[in-house]
Amino acid sequence: MSTTTPQKFEFQAEIKQLLDIVIHSLYTEKEIFVRELVSNASDAIEKLRHLQLTEKEIFDDKAELEINITTDDKAKTLTIQDFGLGMTRAELVENLGTIAHSGSKAFLKALSENGQKNTNLIGQFGVGFYSAFMVAKKVTVYSHSWRADEPGQVWSSDGSGSYEIDVADDVRRGCKIVVELKDECADYAQEHRIKDLLQRYSAFVGFPINLNGTRINTVQALWLRSKSEIKDEEYTEFYKFQAHAHDEPRLRLHFNADAPLQINALLFVPKENPEKFGLSRAEPGVSLYCRKVLIESHPKDLLPEWLRPIKGVVDSEDLPLHISRETMQDKALVEKLNKVITKRFLKFLEDEAKNRPEAYAEFFNEFGIYLKEGAALDFTHRDSRAKLLRFESSLTEKGKQTSLADYVSRMKDGQKEIYYIIGPNRAAIEAGPYLEGFKARNLEVLFCYEAVDEYVMNNVREFDGKPLAAADNADTKLEDLPKPPEGESLTADQTAALAKWLKETLGERVAEVKSSDRLVDSPAVALNADKFMSPHLRRMMKAMNKDGAESPLRVNLEINPRHAVIRKLATTRDSSPERAQLVAEQLFDNALISAGLLEDTTKMVQRLYKLLEQV
Repeated sequence: MSTTTPQKFEFQAEIKQLLDIVIHSLYTEKEIFVRELVSNASDAIEKLRHLQLTEKEIFDDKAELEINITTDDKAKTLTIQDFGLGMTRAELVENLGTIAHSGSKAFLKALSENGQKNTNLIGQFGVGFYSAFMVAKKVTVYSHSWRADEPGQVWSSDGSGSYEIDVADDVRRGCKIVVELKDECADYAQEHRIKDLLQRYSAFVGFPINLNGTRINTVQALWLRSKSEIKDEEYTEFYKFQAHAHDEPRLRLHFNADAPLQINALLFVPKENPEKFGLSRAEPGVSLYCRKVLIESHPKDLLPEWLRPIKGVVDSEDLPLHISRETMQDKALVEKLNKVITKRFLKFLEDEAKNRPEAYAEFFNEFGIYLKEGAALDFTHRDSRAKLLRFESSLTEKGKQTSLADYVSRMKDGQKEIYYIIGPNRAAIEAGPYLEGFKARNLEVLFCYEAVDEYVMNNVREFDGKPLAAADNADTKLEDLPKPPEGESLTADQTAALAKWLKETLGERVAEVKSSDRLVDSPAVALNADKFMSPHLRRMMKAMNKDGAESPLRVNLEINPRHAVIRKLATTRDSSPERAQLVAEQLFDNALISAGLLEDTTKMVQRLYKLLEQV
């Protein structure tokens, strides 16, 4: 160390006030200082690496291009040393004595003027260094410029408004920053604490980071490498590291884009759905990076909510960051980033469905609920998502699903609508009366079992120009189709008279009673007459106790004039009016049960006992 008297300087640009802002207002978390100092160290090495291409004489040229970090919990110090560009006395004054004077920004400008570009430099604002004062009672910087004719320097400050610079001996090229920690921040002198922060924020810095002699950043930033040079096991290793997972990914998407935004992305679909066993809602799993430095671990707006199971990394150089590099400041650009990535991922799933249908079927069985959630709640990318939906149908085997496109390819000549029905399971749907007319006419019906399917169909509305129509809706017509099988039947007049009597008997419980052209084996069927409140939606809203659940039930009753029960009722109406009324009410309740609309069974049970008494 030199024996000369240190020269004292005052910080420039209202430094005391600016330092106070940096220390107390700019960053939300004190731990960010580790990321900032490591990023600065990486920038310094990157600048030196660039100079090595043109400069022949570089001081201490045998030094490894690496970052060495040491902790001392007894002395309460953290030391970060790089073997990068280093600084002269004048550069120390310029770069550390003036807040917001960014050497990296100036370097980028110089490169740009020379027709070059280097996107590996992280620092842009020139304030990251001062984040150390959030935890430090004193910061000392030992630095030696890459220029051999410059002496070593030592810079020190307690962040109160001034700093000192002196000549120093035996200083290696680059910068060694010694952070003397405040008592309340002494945990940053513990190895495990710094290791955790390095793995979180700086795991993909392009130069080796050694903590107390052990390499920390052993996983490469695969998203920046060419896909052709990456092995499957490397992808798996990266996935396990990034997602903190123990399984192998089910699917992966690795892509790079330059327009409309510069994006490097590596996305994974886990093997299993993390929410399927009723566990807590998964947090967004895609981390946002800018030039390999972590900006946000779980950004909520980077991808839509329905893509929350996806794991991986998105890195964009186009991000306009806040000066603290903790958040993004351009909401419109973030929304564009969201749209670009989502569109690319949906296209990837389309390709998977086309090229690997069996693998896609397995994916959909595990993660299809998220695509349905998106289809139900998000109008964006509606058509792309609709192509990816899968359902069982009346023409598929149990457990086998079909797409809307495949359904359309099988539609009969003259068929204008895509039919679907919502029910608890396949057995319940097939046992109900709603399929009879469709089966008799060989019309395919999609089976929807999940609670979200109601909203999916209402949101999708159509596919390939074909409207989606609920098979149990009164407005769904089966026109220009063969007549039902011949057999004993009430005449048209008898049917009309019985329908009129049933309407009078049932009163306001039923909106309309008429003869059915869809029934084959069942005596009657209750059809939803409310376009806006389906039976399934009504049950869901009632369960959630939402407004509208208690709105009047609007149901149409269709009767089968060929069924023995209906024919018997027509004769009983004249011979035994009281019994006929009981049968009519029971007939209607049975139809409501099949529709899932009978909420109170008390009256029905009492009525059954009365009917049994008459047997």
